[in-house]
Amino acid sequence: MENQFDINQLLQKPVAMMTGEELVFLLSNKAEIKNDVHPIEQKRRIYYGIEGIARVFGCSVPTANRIKRSGIIDAAITQIGRKIIVDADMALALAKEAGSIKLKCTGEK
Repeated sequence: MENQFDINQLLQKPVAMMTGEELVFLLSNKAEIKNDVHPIEQKRRIYYGIEGIARVFGCSVPTANRIKRSGIIDAAITQIGRKIIVDADMALALAKEAGSIKLKCTGEK
């Protein structure tokens, strides 16, 4: 009575078409099925332009320009012609690692 079922075939089969034995086998092997599922990728926060850098760091546009020119966040910036694309999470991580970007927080937006 010990039938080996193919998990991939059972996953494609509608539950209404399964025998009780197939359903029990599938449920008992759910840990193995979870390992096959790919983790969901976290969405990247992307901003555009100098204004995007200012939004990421919560600063003015001139300060954002100075941050960009400093080269600290160059790895987080992709520039194609005049278009600037900024990966916010990477930019913040690079700035934290460098420790040299000091921003005044006024508490206002």
